[in-house]
Order: sequence, then structure tokens, then C-alpha cells
Amino acid sequence: MKVYAGSRDIAKAESTVKQLHDRWGDRMNRIEPVTNKEAAAAEVVILATTADATVPTAEEYAALLAGKPVISMANAMRRAGAGFEPVRYEGSSIAEAVQKAAPEALVAAALHHVPAAAFINLDQAMVGDVLVVSDSLEALRATQALVSAMPDLRPLDGGSLVNAIGLEAFCALLLTVNLRYGGKATLRLLPT
Repeated sequence: MKVYAGSRDIAKAESTVKQLHDRWGDRMNRIEPVTNKEAAAAEVVILATTADATVPTAEEYAALLAGKPVISMANAMRRAGAGFEPVRYEGSSIAEAVQKAAPEALVAAALHHVPAAAFINLDQAMVGDVLVVSDSLEALRATQALVSAMPDLRPLDGGSLVNAIGLEAFCALLLTVNLRYGGKATLRLLPT
């Protein structure tokens, strides 16, 4: 499977991929630097931008995102004293705003509770449960398959896309607890 790392600036994408290759060697051979437009043409698209850029990016490439799974993983939050607090995006979640900006895309929300640092440390297992919410069965299944391909992560169906607001808000709570207690807690649901 080919993985595309997109950016508005191809030089920035090339620099990022070079840094990853320099650090992790041949394990990064499947990553190819491309423009955002080229990345939006992929079979499955992960919007891994900052919270402020996620919805405008979806809107800009809405035509290319139509009919395909699009995974929103952004969290809107702000620093509040010794922690974080969630910020609603125009009264809802970022994922719902992505769906509104790209109405023909098959939007799922997931990966909010996996720390960003875990994605770039290939020597450390990413352990935890990943809640996936979507109104599209195709997007749900594609996202679950992607998460299942990551060792030690378990995808769980979290229901409709409206539940993305809870995913995004819970991340602020989790980061606050980690900050206050120096932890690296993630989400792990225990079976009954």
C-alpha cells in the first residue's frame, strides 16, 4: 500500500518525508510526498492537519473527496490553566463540519486519543482502543481496517458521526490528566 504525505507546499512534504526516511530508513519507503490535491485523490484520505485547517482543507478538496472514506482526527481545544478544554467548532464537532464542507465524502472520526508522538515513534507500540464514529458503513469499515493494521490498536464502533463531539471533547480531558500527572494515558475499554 502506498501512503501519500500531502502538503500545500510540495517542498514541505518532501522535507517531512526525508526526515522520516532519515530517522526510520526503509520502513518509510511506502511514503511518497505529494501536494494536498494529489493526496485528496487517494482511495482513503486522513485529514491530519491542525484543527483550524481541517475544515477549510476538506472544503477546498470536496470534489476530490466525494464518494470516498475521509478520516477526521482533529481536536479543537485550547489551553486552560494547567490543562485543556474542548472548543466546539461552529457549534458542533470538527468531523461534522468536515461532512458539511464535503457533503459527498464518507466521513469518519477516529484516532483522536492516540498521542501524536506515538505516530512518529516506530519503536514504541501504540496501545489502546480507537473509537470510530461515522454515518457511513463504508467509512467505518475502511477506518477500522486501517486501525486494525496498526499493531496493538483495537478499533471500536462508536456509533453515528454526531458522537464525534464526545471524541473530540474527551481528548482535552485525557491531555489534561496526562499533563497534570505526567502520564501517557490513552483510551482502553475493558470488556465486561
